[in-house]
Amino acid sequence: MRKMSDLVRDRNPLILSPGASVQNACQEMRRGRAGAVLIASNDGRLKGIFTRGDAINRVLAEGKNAAETTLDNVMTTSLHTISPDASVIDALRIMEDCGCRHLPVIHDDRIVGIVFRGDFRGLELDRIEEEADLWEKI
Repeated sequence: MRKMSDLVRDRNPLILSPGASVQNACQEMRRGRAGAVLIASNDGRLKGIFTRGDAINRVLAEGKNAAETTLDNVMTTSLHTISPDASVIDALRIMEDCGCRHLPVIHDDRIVGIVFRGDFRGLELDRIEEEADLWEKI
């Protein structure tokens, strides 16, 4: 069974400080072709996540100025995370349960990486769909 560490090896997640602007975050996300940026304090601890959805719902829809709005004002702070030692199936279960598409990978309170729902393919996705079908029948 694949572990999270297999998926995040040799990846450098996009990480910004809470004081960075939304505009800067969106520019970095576009440059890195990323759907999310992790927000970390100076000591490297995860503080939040800012996604495309946050940009739409918390910035654009609210009429906020992206150049003046900082990430700490619009990031998602209630986070679900996973350990690099966890299985890929565990990650998919968390994503399914919380309805999130991005999952930070954390070890000893430090950011190791991030996985996106699109990173998962094949048997793992099939298994999660089978589990969801079983729960619906119960």
